[in-house]
Amino acid sequence: MAYSFLLYTVAERIATISLNRTDKRNALNGALVAELRQAFAQAGHDEQVKVIILKGEGEAFCAGADLDYLQQLQQNTYAENLADSRELMSLFREIYELDKIVIAQVEGHAIAGGSGLVTVCDLSYVVPEAKMGYTEVKIGFIPALVAVFLVRKIGEGRAKELLLTGKLISAAEAAAANLITAVVPAGEIQEYVAKVAMGLCNEASANSLKVTKKLIGTVLDHTLPDSLEYAAQQNAATRGHADCKRGIAAFLNKEKLTW
Repeated sequence: MAYSFLLYTVAERIATISLNRTDKRNALNGALVAELRQAFAQAGHDEQVKVIILKGEGEAFCAGADLDYLQQLQQNTYAENLADSRELMSLFREIYELDKIVIAQVEGHAIAGGSGLVTVCDLSYVVPEAKMGYTEVKIGFIPALVAVFLVRKIGEGRAKELLLTGKLISAAEAAAANLITAVVPAGEIQEYVAKVAMGLCNEASANSLKVTKKLIGTVLDHTLPDSLEYAAQQNAATRGHADCKRGIAAFLNKEKLTW
């Protein structure tokens, strides 16, 4: 599939999706959101892909919404803006619920919608120089969609601090808030993320990764008894899966297993 605003490659069971609007600092507009949805769907359906890396070309990871796009939104009707909002909603939800692990490799600033993309990824590694922030309130807008995921990720208190102030924070501050996984030096991040991705590919069952990711997201939506019952059911189902049988046999036979 050909893309105009992003790059898509697959190698060694890792799909890399790179935002590629470098002249606009990879800012989001309707066309880029649509292409991102297509790319994640493509990776999701590709049996040869086990892990997905999301990154940005050029100096920025993603500078948020494109200025021309913001101007256009001012002319939209409520119905048009609702339909457009639901496109971004679908992108965030599809990344969050995708069966495969998504890693954000952030080598430049991730602002507003850019921080939203990082928030919905499963793992995120950020260079020390990158700034992050949900700056929507500073232009009279609201961080509506990302708030749903941010509260789940870092809790109400920290989410309120970031969303209400709209302040930019350093990568170190983002790590301290549990917003990102780790800070990695710029000269090391590409190799570091590749190593993490390859580790997931070679050292973990695809089914186990899929079920564990879904389990984590699902239990947040249920009461403790319901969550425990769901967990027990998934535990029992996984025991009968071919991956589990293969893994246990290798463990008992003291054999090194590569997934």
